[in-house]
Order: sequence, then C-alpha cells, then structure tokens
Amino acid sequence: MIIKDVTNYLEKLAPLNYAEDFDNVGLLVGNYNTTVTGILVTLDTLEETIDEAIANKCNLIISFHPIIFGGLKKLNGNSYVERVVLKAIKNDIAIYATHTALDNSKNGVSAKMCEVLGLENNKILIPKKGIIKKLTTYVPLTNADELRAALFSANAGNIGNYDNCSFNTDGIGTYKGNEDSNPTLGEKGKNHSEKETKISVIFESKNEASILKALQKNHPYEEVAYEIVTTENVHQNIGMGMIGELPTAMNEKEFLLYLKKTMKTDCVRHSNFINKKIKKVAVLGGSGSFAISNAKRAGADAYVSADFKYHEFFKAENKILLADIGHYESEQFTKNLLVDYLTKKFSNFAVILSEKSTNPIYYI
Repeated sequence: MIIKDVTNYLEKLAPLNYAEDFDNVGLLVGNYNTTVTGILVTLDTLEETIDEAIANKCNLIISFHPIIFGGLKKLNGNSYVERVVLKAIKNDIAIYATHTALDNSKNGVSAKMCEVLGLENNKILIPKKGIIKKLTTYVPLTNADELRAALFSANAGNIGNYDNCSFNTDGIGTYKGNEDSNPTLGEKGKNHSEKETKISVIFESKNEASILKALQKNHPYEEVAYEIVTTENVHQNIGMGMIGELPTAMNEKEFLLYLKKTMKTDCVRHSNFINKKIKKVAVLGGSGSFAISNAKRAGADAYVSADFKYHEFFKAENKILLADIGHYESEQFTKNLLVDYLTKKFSNFAVILSEKSTNPIYYI
C-alpha cells in the first residue's frame, strides 16, 4: 500500500476542495508513491510527534492541523515548524493534513462533537457555497440517453436525496468543419444542422474531473461543446458547524457542567445566564466566533466553540448562551474519528492513535 491509497480513502471523507481558500491541506511532506509502513494519527504535528512515529515504525502522519500553514522561505531549524519539517524529511516520514476539509465534512469535526455530546437531529450550521457546479452540453437526440446515463454514473445530477436529475431542451445545432475536421455527422466544409438535446446537470466540484472524462468518452462529436459554471446554491450537507438537540433540556448551569465533563476540559468560559433551558445546541470545532450570528439565527439555545474574544461575548445579547471550551478541547476527538475511519478500510494495517497531548494551553 502506498500513501496515495490512504489519502484517496481519506478524501472520500474530507475532499480537499471542501477546504477553505486560506487553508493548506493535503500531503505537506513526502511522496504519494511511498510505501506505507504504518500510520500515526494526531491533532498536531510536533517534534515529539515525529519521535512517536519513529518509535512506532510509522512513516505517514495524518494530522488534523497543517504544520506548514504560511510559506516557508528557509529550512534552517530556527522555528518549531522548520524543525518538524526537517526531522520528518530526515526520517522519511510523510505528513498529511485534513483541517478545514474535515471541518466542512458532514461526518467531520462538528459531527464528532455532536456525537460526544449526544445531540440528535443534527444538520449543518453554515452550508458551504461554491461547491455546486452546473454542466451544460449539447448532443444529438439519438445519443442523449446514453450520455445522460454516463454523466449520472460519474456522479452528476445529485441533489440532496435525489439523483439522476437533469434538465433537457431539444433544439437545432449548427456547425461547419474545416478541412482538418472529421465530423461524426455531416461533411467537412459544409454547413450542417442537427437535432440536438441540451443537457444540464449539477454536480459537486470534487467530481468535475470524472464527469468531464465521462463526457469526452461518451459524446459522439469530435469537438465537444460544453460549459461549466459555479452556482450560488449552498450544499446542505457540506459546511462549517452543526446544530442539534439534546435528548432532554437542561438548565444553563447543568448544561455547562455536562459540557465540562463530556468534553474533558478544565475551563469553560461562558456568557451571562439568561434563565433559559438548553435544548438546541450549535457546535463548531476550533476558532468559531465568526459563527455566533449563525447560531443565533438558527435558534440555538447554546453555542459551543472556542477562542472567543472579550467583546465577542457581548454578541450573546441575552439571546443565547455562548460557551468557549478551548480550541484543543473542541477538536480533541477528531483524531479518534480519523482512526476509526481508517481502521474500517485498513483493518490489517497499523493505524495508531497518538498518545501525546499537543495542547499548548494549561490551566492553574
């Protein structure tokens, strides 16, 4: 098994195109064709993480956070990032990061938080834009059914709980081939009119390559006319954060104590109590202050995330209970999620959960 086999499987859970534009995900160090000896799963990649990988004979580290985030102009060991990268290269250890690709996955970071907290009826808090595209092409009437079927097989035409969706319009296509052409229908150098079907299908951007391959393979024309546009539609099953419901409503103090125990945190910073029962809970792993307004609009009684600044607690406005449980604490179960996912596919292979806590924050 090579690294590419592992990452291909990972990207079914968290496709890299789900990641935010600012992020740095994928294989950061190493070669996709390297044979894998073992996999170490961690939240962060530090020097001690490399040591742990060496001790366990793992040459692939699956990390949630990317060790390389901004550009590296030098590799001389003057920062912890440079030392980690140098040590990984020296010991032939590859590093792969999922980060916001997994954040935006329906079964990713926030879904794991919901599972740990026992939330039910969960849905995406901030559905992602820019993921749904539309393909339009033109094909002779006699070939339309065959081409549609090929596009559907390549995962085009999926909308929520529906598949094989398309819109079709019949019309007349015209063309004239030059002396180097080899038209399927008509003769080169002569104007030709053909009864055609205009086929439009939407698709997830991650499937664009396979859909274009199916289009080219199954379209009868020498030159295939098509267009692809990115729609403004949001994808209800892809995006940041989730919102769900507790099986039984709790008062605010009871909920915060439950949160502290369940999420294994030594500190919960929270907004003012407003004497409101907590039933509907929004969650988002990591730095989630940007989603406070989304949680309020969704009707959440409480919003659980991390890294809230002083003035951001005022945004509660006596409408919601804000709970900051810590960045590491909100994402700590992510590595368990990844280990469980990888083990299902590679059950006879060493997939090891890192035993090292990489939390840089301590409480007294």
